[in-house]
Amino acid sequence: MLRFISRTLAASAVSSALVFGVSVTAVAATPVTFQLNWVAGGSNAGFAAALTEGYYKDAGLDVTLIEGNGSGNTAQLVAANRVQLAYADAVAVSQLIAKGAPMKVISTVYQSNPNEVSALKKTNINSISDLKGKKVGVPSGSSQTTMLPLFLKANGLKESEVNLINMPLTSMVPTLLQGQVDAILGSIDSYQIQLEAQGAQLTNFRFADYGVPTVSTSIFANDTYLKDNSDVVKKFVAASLKGWSFALDNPAKAIKDLKAVFPNLSEKTATAELAAITPLFCSGGAKYVGKAEDAQWVKTQDLLSQVGLLPAGRDPKSYYTNDFLPPTSSMRACK
Repeated sequence: MLRFISRTLAASAVSSALVFGVSVTAVAATPVTFQLNWVAGGSNAGFAAALTEGYYKDAGLDVTLIEGNGSGNTAQLVAANRVQLAYADAVAVSQLIAKGAPMKVISTVYQSNPNEVSALKKTNINSISDLKGKKVGVPSGSSQTTMLPLFLKANGLKESEVNLINMPLTSMVPTLLQGQVDAILGSIDSYQIQLEAQGAQLTNFRFADYGVPTVSTSIFANDTYLKDNSDVVKKFVAASLKGWSFALDNPAKAIKDLKAVFPNLSEKTATAELAAITPLFCSGGAKYVGKAEDAQWVKTQDLLSQVGLLPAGRDPKSYYTNDFLPPTSSMRACK
């Protein structure tokens, strides 16, 4: 016999039924909106897996994934409390925190940044010093661009020694292929994949391999949301990391999950993106997927303060907290 609930109970999202004489109470899942850093791709596969494989549902969460328009924009949305929970480059987030934005990084997925400078092999740019006097295309308003001075300094070059050309993101790949620039500033999970898909033979200089191994793309949230929804955030982070563990073990299925959530994406491109970022999950001395070690944050603060991207002398722990991570016993260990 089914017992119909009152409107008062319906409003509180609680339903009751009698099944074989036993009372069953079900509480509706908590809605959570998660803002991504960019348009959906392989870099978001773990979140899509957590959604499609039911990890969020098992945690009592009804999660909606929203595509983004760059880490800087996503960070600004959280800083302005227009978005509460999001995913973006930790450098962009930390810069705003240093300026007083009320938010914290709560789980770092990319333990090193994916930024790199790419040149066509035929240009014979075989070292970073070979960039001196060359034309380098840089994407306007990107997180990569803000970090370029640090990369150049770490490798003995000044900005004035390189001809930097700002251009729209969509122009980066064709401009390099057409020889209008000698190299471009990009990332292993974006321009490199697009270029190689068109047959380009590249020489790549990854920031993480050339003196700039900073913490990178992370889950972060508004301070007020963290205070008021501590349990929800902990459940979300745990389920998300479970999704990323699934994606690392089952990349083909994770891409299918991603396609189910975002039907318009290219599975081929997303597969290449996921493969490209996989080494970043346990780089930078990480011991667990989703947790950047304190020493890596200290190194990040030191490097970025050298070129004014973060204020000197600031406590790195002001940018992040580990309070919302699951116990390490339930996290995926880095081998």
